[in-house]
Amino acid sequence: MKVVKLATALHKPAIRKKIVDGMRHGGIFVYPTDTIYGTGCNAEIPGSVEKIKKAKGRELGRQFSVIAPGKEWIWKHADVSKVNRQFADEILPGPYTIVVKAKANAPKAIVSSEKSMGVRLPNNPFTKIIEEAGIPFVSTSVNLSGTEPVSSIKDIPAEIRSMADWAIDAGKISGPASRVFDLRTDNVKVLRY
Repeated sequence: MKVVKLATALHKPAIRKKIVDGMRHGGIFVYPTDTIYGTGCNAEIPGSVEKIKKAKGRELGRQFSVIAPGKEWIWKHADVSKVNRQFADEILPGPYTIVVKAKANAPKAIVSSEKSMGVRLPNNPFTKIIEEAGIPFVSTSVNLSGTEPVSSIKDIPAEIRSMADWAIDAGKISGPASRVFDLRTDNVKVLRY
C-alpha cells in the first residue's frame, strides 16, 4: 500500500495522475472524507468491489454507498423527484448520504435488491480527484464489519491494509459517520443521525 499525503495528491500533477489512473482501473484506496476515512474503488469494476467486501467481512446482500463524481452523475443514474432534487442540491456537498431509487444504468455492484443506492458527495478536497476520475467511487468506512471506523492511516486493519493499493493521508479524522436521508419518496426520512 502506497501512502501519500493529501496535499501531495492534490498538488503534485504526476502523483495526481497516477491516483486518477489507479481509480479508473480498479485500484483500491483508503481516503479521507468530510466525516471519516473511507475505503473504496471504481464501483463499475465488480472484482474490486468484491475484494473490499471480503476484506471488511461484509455480509452478503449489503451494498456499499458511492461517492458520485458530481451532482450530474446522481441525476443521470437515480430517479429523484423535483422536490428531493432541490433538497439534495441544498445539502450536497456535505456530510450526508442520500438513498435514492437507482435507474437501470446505475452500476450493478452498488444497487440493492430494492433497486436503490446510497450516494455521497463529501465536502473534502479529495472529492475533486474523484470528480476528475469521472467514476462512481465506493464509499465505506475503513473498518472490519462490526468494529469502529479508524481515525488515522496508522490504525488501518491488516485485512484492509493488505488489499489496498493507495492510502491518502489527511492526518487524524474524528468526525461522525454521515447522516443518511431516504429520498425514495417525497417524504424525506432520516435513516441515521
